[in-house]
Amino acid sequence: MSGLGIKTVEDAKAIVNERGIKNIKIGFFDADGVMRGKYMSREKFFSSLDKGFAFCDVVLGWDSDDQLYDNVKYTGWHTGYPDAPLRIVPQSCRELPFEDNTLLFLAEFTGEAEKICPRGTLRKVMKKANDMGLSAFGSCEFEFFVFNEDSKSIREKKYNNLDPITPGNFGYSMLRAAEYSEVYEDLLQLSEDMDFPIEGLHTETGPGVLEAALAYCDLLEAGDKAALFKTYTKIMLMRQGMMATFMAKWSPDYPGQSGHIHISLKNDDGSSAFYDDSKEHNMSDKMRWFIGGQQKLMPQFLAMVACTVNSYSRLIPGFWAPTEASWGVENRTCAIRAIPGSQNSQRVEYRIAAADINPYVALSAALGSGLYGIENKIEPVEEVVGSSYDKTFPDELQLPRTLIEAAVALKASKAAREMFGDEFVEHYGATREWEEREFRKAITDWELQRYFEII
Repeated sequence: MSGLGIKTVEDAKAIVNERGIKNIKIGFFDADGVMRGKYMSREKFFSSLDKGFAFCDVVLGWDSDDQLYDNVKYTGWHTGYPDAPLRIVPQSCRELPFEDNTLLFLAEFTGEAEKICPRGTLRKVMKKANDMGLSAFGSCEFEFFVFNEDSKSIREKKYNNLDPITPGNFGYSMLRAAEYSEVYEDLLQLSEDMDFPIEGLHTETGPGVLEAALAYCDLLEAGDKAALFKTYTKIMLMRQGMMATFMAKWSPDYPGQSGHIHISLKNDDGSSAFYDDSKEHNMSDKMRWFIGGQQKLMPQFLAMVACTVNSYSRLIPGFWAPTEASWGVENRTCAIRAIPGSQNSQRVEYRIAAADINPYVALSAALGSGLYGIENKIEPVEEVVGSSYDKTFPDELQLPRTLIEAAVALKASKAAREMFGDEFVEHYGATREWEEREFRKAITDWELQRYFEII
């Protein structure tokens, strides 16, 4: 029995018994998209499959550096950090190429914690689509820089003078692909073994930067696959003496790292909800309204997509990143790119996203805003032809320039509360406010160089 064939609780128990597995790995993703989890004994695993299990809810109450939030209602010193219930997702089973005789299963929060769970939030938005007679499909693509560094060396160097695996600008280079063919082959094999298949892998512009486009699938599965891709790409490279970063922008000298999202919708009969060959660019009314909703709500939902302080360093003109809630047909200077095609390929690319996204949260924002547009028949403004950087946009399409502005906009958004629930909006918005506050405590190298002597 293959791990990728597991569908039910009974299947999960059967494969563990068949292989004589003593300990199983359970993982889930927090607000920042960081994978948390533990090993679980076979007996505990079987019990958890039947009844669920509990995990200290501090994982919903701390940041990516394990620092405790002081501004969230759900958990904290005021609640005593009790356990929160989770369920194991049997069909999420993965083989683990790096570990002998164990398997990985994903879990998600239930009960009150489900209201703020990233995976649970995406499931909620998917249900919204289903209730509208639609099914959502899509994929993510990520750019990431790879270095000849490890966890100790980057700290010893204080994140300066890092050594990329290759020098120079070699976008789409077959030379670099041949030079590091073993790394490419290992990553492609890993993607097959762990069921986050890569349909395209190539170099991008910059030293040591790669881009991987994941295969299209059901959007909830796309969230799982994107989150696992980011985690296990790092693990694979670490085991080979290298390190990957998915920061939105790690250096002022190079373009930021995208995490673009592709989405399409199908009707109940399986036909494309976005395709209508009687209309310009084959764009159906639903596709046009979907873009209209994404455009209208992008400024309100931006904190769910540009989720770190560093995200906003990428959103500047001329670096292949959008700066307003613009849209165009096959236009990569825009935040939303309409991609005409066939029944099978007509789709929308949500280009505002960077590689630092929590896939579940960003997919929720991209899909939820589009569904809002369909439901309310929101027309987008006139499409951008040419460079969006040369255009002037109305105030309502201007994007927040900092994470704190974006968090405030999210918490003030009536549409966000309707789509994701008050609990999620309050909790997630507070975590982004915390992130900005933590940043404000830091004294940067730029400030020291700028002010130390002269002021």
